[in-house]
Amino acid sequence: MSSRCDVAVVLPGDADDPTAPSGGNVYGRRVCEGLEAAGRTVRRVAVAGTWPRPDASARSGLGAALDALPAGTAVLLDGLVACGVPGVVAERARRLRQVVLVHLPLSDETGLDPRVAAELNALEGETLRAAHAVVATSAWAAERLRELHGPAVRDVHVVEPGVDAAPEGSGRAPSLLCVASLTPRKGQDLLVEALYRVADLDWTCRLVGPAGRDPAYAERVRDLIAARGLRGRIGVAGPLTGEPLAAAYATAGLLVLPSRAETYGMVVTEALARGIPVVATEVGGVPGALGSAPDGTVPGVLVPPDDADALADALRRWLTDERLRISLRASARARRTTLTGWDETSQRLAAVLHGVQENGGPR
Repeated sequence: MSSRCDVAVVLPGDADDPTAPSGGNVYGRRVCEGLEAAGRTVRRVAVAGTWPRPDASARSGLGAALDALPAGTAVLLDGLVACGVPGVVAERARRLRQVVLVHLPLSDETGLDPRVAAELNALEGETLRAAHAVVATSAWAAERLRELHGPAVRDVHVVEPGVDAAPEGSGRAPSLLCVASLTPRKGQDLLVEALYRVADLDWTCRLVGPAGRDPAYAERVRDLIAARGLRGRIGVAGPLTGEPLAAAYATAGLLVLPSRAETYGMVVTEALARGIPVVATEVGGVPGALGSAPDGTVPGVLVPPDDADALADALRRWLTDERLRISLRASARARRTTLTGWDETSQRLAAVLHGVQENGGPR
């Protein structure tokens, strides 16, 4: 892709909001930075709205933002914004070269009414059929899109998130960390129940992540912590970014990710970049993010989703079995050497955008 070619990246309106960090927003920002660092001209377009089900005003705003771009522009559209509005994408398929980045298939969001899930799935399929190419953030997510939409995603490309190199952590084993938005999909309620089952052991846990995406669920988690008598041991820290987040990782002995659904799990590789082992649910792209060290060992423990007992058993083993801790720490330190950075992510995404510009026309 020539440095003279414009690339537009369309993100949700809260993409740069430090109080609402998310893996999707981080991915979008880092890709923009990577493309710019490579000498490409990038236009960032943040569109406010209740995505993926926007009102008429937000839909109109997205259309106007796309219409303001020069013809032939390669446009990377965040799937949260694009997948629920196929008409907006289809109407511009001949003038723009549109690539849809899917972080999580819309119908896979936890807790959706089946009718809403079916509606969103149909809208997503229409959007992907109108796009010039589709990008998924893990091999699992790409296969899931094929399963849901068949030929609609025949041109799907896998571009996994990168991770920054970081100093090795020095946290104590009983210091547990969960980094995720407080939403049902992330499963903090399961973690609280699991920790209640190991309350006889020495541990503390910090829940780091924004609570505003589902305030009712966040309140339910706080109430559950109080009901289980764990207020002094489980802290709800709110969203952290930059140095405060790095400090939270630095003092953690173990990352816990109890998600009910996950296309990748960027926090898994963020922990591994610091040599921190992981206990996580075996869902979606998490096993791929966890990966293995060069010697074939796995730097963590995977448990079934929605199973507080299994999660509690894994935490009890971590807290009581020193040989296991030594083994997992060694594996996590070795896994650090196999992680890839955001520069590779940006290069691979640039190749996709270059391809749609070279090929032209709708798929």
